[in-house]
Amino acid sequence: MKSLDIHKSEYLKQFETQTYGRNLFRTQEEERLDAPNEECGIFGMYSDNDLDTFSLSQFGLFALQHRGQEACGISVLKDGKITNMKDEGLVLDVYKEIQNPETFMGNSAIGHTRYTTAGDKKKYNFQPFFAKNEYDQIILSIAHNGNLTNAKELKHELEAEGVVFRATSDSEVILRLIQKNLDLGLRGAIKATMEKIEGAYSVVGMTRNKFFAFRDLNGIRPLVLGAINENSYVVASESVALDAVGAQYVRDILPGEIIYTNENEPGKLHSIMVNEAKAKQRICSFEYIYFARPDSTLENINVYEIREKSGEKIWEQAPVDADIVIGVPDSGVPAAIGFSKASGIPFRPVLIKNRYIGRSFIVPTQEMRERIVNLKLNPIISEIKDKRVVIIDDSIVRGTTSKRLVKILKEAGVKEIHFRSVSPPIIAPCYLGIDTPSKDDLISANMTTEELRDYLGVDSLEFLSTDNLKEILGSSNHCFGCFTEEYPVAKGEEIELFN
Repeated sequence: MKSLDIHKSEYLKQFETQTYGRNLFRTQEEERLDAPNEECGIFGMYSDNDLDTFSLSQFGLFALQHRGQEACGISVLKDGKITNMKDEGLVLDVYKEIQNPETFMGNSAIGHTRYTTAGDKKKYNFQPFFAKNEYDQIILSIAHNGNLTNAKELKHELEAEGVVFRATSDSEVILRLIQKNLDLGLRGAIKATMEKIEGAYSVVGMTRNKFFAFRDLNGIRPLVLGAINENSYVVASESVALDAVGAQYVRDILPGEIIYTNENEPGKLHSIMVNEAKAKQRICSFEYIYFARPDSTLENINVYEIREKSGEKIWEQAPVDADIVIGVPDSGVPAAIGFSKASGIPFRPVLIKNRYIGRSFIVPTQEMRERIVNLKLNPIISEIKDKRVVIIDDSIVRGTTSKRLVKILKEAGVKEIHFRSVSPPIIAPCYLGIDTPSKDDLISANMTTEELRDYLGVDSLEFLSTDNLKEILGSSNHCFGCFTEEYPVAKGEEIELFN
């Protein structure tokens, strides 16, 4: 048997060259319906010298591909001119469409990879968003991760002042507010914007001579700062994007902080806090459980270590006699390794991935869509037949994927199935930048654990408790809204931003 350290090393190394996939048992449709989905990943870089921003932005966004697979875009600053490119598709596919890479080589770049909610897959909603002057020149471009809770109100205010909106996204509200206040200077415009908007937001952006980034007062969505050298900086949703471009992690952007450059001091990064008295740390706890890549570090906490500890903790919380432990690739594997380490029950990577499968299968029937799962993941029957198996998954949302997994294991001849979720029961939707099903569709909001155990057809079922999650994270300074219905920001109107 391989040591658990070898399993960990092999598990993490694969994501240097392959896209991280959270739960590979989900079909593409279920990724929308049976999983919480991150709205996007953002990336930005600045130097006082020209860089190969075309290649570096591509590397950084590829490292963030797991945060959104529907669309990708970049804006590049070169010789005082901003050029924008965005399209539907994966990062590498969109970059292949760029005919002249030298056009996208400059001294600053921002990029965005997007998860698009149903009915919203329109190119005018792809990011980065940009504003033009009367000469049809781009003067401002931003990329945003999160969700504003007062966007509808602000949109109506701006429209009353004559502002014309071109997209159906709250991100454009941020863009237009900054644009409207540029006569205050860039720092003043961002500060005025942050004093108006509410909700969750991490933003990177540029003007024709400046680079900036800022984060909401609760720090709900992640944003990290790195440095390639003393005059070149990188900002991204996760530290893995820093690694991808050869930047060293410096720190996380603070809640309520603006960082920015000044054309009079090229290469120097400045910082200012907005309403520091109200700033507090409430980063989304689900980043550690599910969204972030396992080799990322957020708020000085390593994601892999949290996931491994979650497996150890759920063994302490709900021990069981079994023969092997398996984790649902990719996101359930670290917790399965932790469960094995704590329990002594052997970990077996018996769900084998097809590393060459893409997302482009188009099939007309549900029966054939079911078969796609077996193309992505296939169990080694000899390893699990007649065995008592503990299956570790990151979460249970609607329950349809978990039920299919149980069916596959039973068909492989498993003797007993003990299901462990290393997130607490998800009982409430998120409105702070995560696309989750409505409460009516969240199975833990509508069934007891015993009812869900019977629905799945497993011998036992346990969820990590919220108290144990807080213990693993080391504090209660996180957003636990999807587990508790208690949010750090007032909810706002439950209606579409644009009717």
